Order: sequence, then C-alpha cells, then structure tokens
Amino acid sequence: MPQKPAIDLSVPAHAPAFLDGAGWGGADIVPMVGDASFRRYFRVENGAQAAILMDAPPPHEDPRPFIHIARYLTDNGLHAPQILAEDAARGLVLLEDFGNDRVREHLDANPGDEQAIYAKAIDALHQLHQCPPADAAPYDMAVYLREAALLTEFYAPARGLDVDLAGYEAAWRAVLAPVLAVQQPGVTVLRDYHAENIMLLADGRQGLLDFQDALIGHPAYDLVSLLQDARRDVTAQAERAMLDHYQALAQPGADFEAHYHVLGAQRNAKIVGIFVRLWKRDGKPRYLSLIPRVWAHLERDLAHPALAPVRGWFDANIPAELRAQGGGEFAA
Repeated sequence: MPQKPAIDLSVPAHAPAFLDGAGWGGADIVPMVGDASFRRYFRVENGAQAAILMDAPPPHEDPRPFIHIARYLTDNGLHAPQILAEDAARGLVLLEDFGNDRVREHLDANPGDEQAIYAKAIDALHQLHQCPPADAAPYDMAVYLREAALLTEFYAPARGLDVDLAGYEAAWRAVLAPVLAVQQPGVTVLRDYHAENIMLLADGRQGLLDFQDALIGHPAYDLVSLLQDARRDVTAQAERAMLDHYQALAQPGADFEAHYHVLGAQRNAKIVGIFVRLWKRDGKPRYLSLIPRVWAHLERDLAHPALAPVRGWFDANIPAELRAQGGGEFAA
C-alpha cells in the first residue's frame, strides 16, 4: 500500500501576486482542511473581510468547470459562491466565504433539525430541476457503466474475488436502460450533493459547494447523493419524507422511485470502488470505515424489483459472508 502523502499546507508561490491583483494584497492566508482531490483551500482574511482561495493546480485539476457551474447556479437563483477573482491557467480562484456552518456538523449537534434542513435542500433541487440544463456533458450509459465498474476494478481484487465482468456490465445495462429512456432533456446533476457540501448561511439560505463535476442526467441522482449519504446516517423516516416531498413538488411519474433505487445502487457501487481505490492507490485508509454504511445503502437498493439483474449478479459473485459484514473487513 502506498504511504499516505503529507498534506502540503504551503501557500502557492503565485498566490500573493494573485491576491494583490484582486485587491486582497497583504491579507492573511490560512490553510483549511482539504478533500479527497488535489484541490486545496485557504481562508483569506483582511481585517473584517474574508474569502476562500481555491488552489486547483493543473494538470491534476482544472477550475474552469467549477467557475462555469458556479455562475450557472447563481444565474438561476441558487446560491453558489460568488467568483471574486480567477486565474484559471494557474488554478487559482477567489471565492465568497460561506463561513463554517456545514449541514453535517450542524445536524451532528442538532439532529432535530434534520427534516427541516433536508426539506430546504430538496426545495433547492426542485428549483434546479426547473431550470434549463447547464452546458455540461451527458450522464450517459458509458459514464454510468464506467462508474459502476469501479466496484469490480478495485473492490473485487481487494477482496480476492474473481468476478463475472461481462455479466456485471450486462446487468447494469439492463437496469439503466429505462432510466436513460426518461432523462431527456435531463437536468443539471451536481453529483456530490450531500451534507458536507451544503453550507448554512447567516441569512437562512443554503450555500452549495463541490459541483465542478456536474453532468446532465436524471433528477433522482442528486436525491440519492443527499438521502443515501456515504458520510452520515440519514434516518429512514427522513429519506421517506424527503422522497415524498420531492415527488409532491415535481410530480415525476410512476417509475421515479424505481429509478431512484437503480441510481442509488449505481452510485453506491461506485463509491465502494472509490473508497477502496483511495486506500489502495492513494494511501487514504480512513475511507474504509465508511464502506459498511455505503454497502447497507447498496443492499437496500438491490432489494427493489427494478434491480433484479444486478441483485442476481451480486448474489452469484459476492459471497454472502462478505455482504453480511458490510462488504468485508479490510486490513488498513
């Protein structure tokens, strides 16, 4: 296993000149906790003013998709960070500071607020789904299959399993075809819409983060991101209530919940693969502890009749004892 790389907290060499040109010369630059990518974040403080400096350095990162979707969301009445300054060639973006009140930590401290906060998040999704789709690539069959294959690419070898790859793809094609048939023209899918990427703002609004990978796809996908969260437990009552709330607003049709579970299974299979990859390839074993929650989501989705071909594949290829352990124990 690769050694976990040390977190580089140094300020990018070209940041002071960038900030000076943006009118923030001489400001304090304080490192913030990063994420699973090459992006880094710094809080920039100049007296009573504060902003966020994103360092998304090429060639590993490209801040232009973030900038593009941020402006699309703002133009359509949703609250993404205002872009204060940008130097995309160097990977630097100065953003509005949304503060520190993330939904995740707020709900950890105030669990009674769950349904009210999630209802607002559902309202924002419904608003987004009424807007013309962004200028982004489609969430098509090739993308769905590539993502689902992360489970067989990383999880299966880590468990020493020799699985039926052709059967896996065929099963996913069968269950995804009805989803794709109804996602035209599609809606903007943020793809990581969950409690760690939604901020609670002082004016009562919710601020959106981490949407640079947006695609045009099915409206159920971001509901899955929100309600089958890999990083926190959403109560079954809240999931049910929020599905009902969205459907009351959107009137999406009789097959919506079947599509919700198909996309839930696809997303959860992908996440299991990503979390194993983060351990095996990137030396980040902390993600392994999240797999049992994700696996529980996956099993619940597989129980839906719409997932019968995929459920059959799991029954034939993943031993029951591993599934009973939430995907199996990993030696970090």
